[in-house]
Amino acid sequence: MFKAKILFIGPSESGKTVLANFLSDTMDTVGGEYNPTQGVRVLEFESQNEGSGDKYSTCEVELWDCAGDFKYEMCWPALMKDSNGVVIIFNPEVPSQLREIETWHSMFISSQGLQDSQCLLIAHHKLGSGEEERLPLASHLSRLPLVHSNLEDEPEDVRREFRKYLGKVVNTLSESREREEMSIIT
Repeated sequence: MFKAKILFIGPSESGKTVLANFLSDTMDTVGGEYNPTQGVRVLEFESQNEGSGDKYSTCEVELWDCAGDFKYEMCWPALMKDSNGVVIIFNPEVPSQLREIETWHSMFISSQGLQDSQCLLIAHHKLGSGEEERLPLASHLSRLPLVHSNLEDEPEDVRREFRKYLGKVVNTLSESREREEMSIIT
């Protein structure tokens, strides 16, 4: 069984913790009072992942719910160490967050040289928010898979998309392991 370290990053108040709690089955209810994450929170759980060779294989997930406050920027290199994937979460109804995710991409994805398959954008719609719409993303961000999340109306769609993403991350891990083994043999 593969173990995947996934970082949840993005602007403050974008919904990272709510999504992390939902995907890890840490809580059943959505909503409540906002409490900013201090530094990082690590959630460990097993999840099925779709499309990783086996139709439905299981993966151990270390989900790192990272604070969106730039005062923790000095800690980010330590958080990035040995990460296998990055999910950028943002609130599409806050225009400044659309610009801010470019900074997150640059600091966490470009700097690590992650493949597009190891990255995911989640436009997290808060409870009672408007409809999904086409988002004006920068060209380098528009190459990444984008999922619209609405835990009020379609929670299982979000879980299914996350499992597909995990499948891609596990495929990348598997291919990397195979290359490493072949380099030892040859």
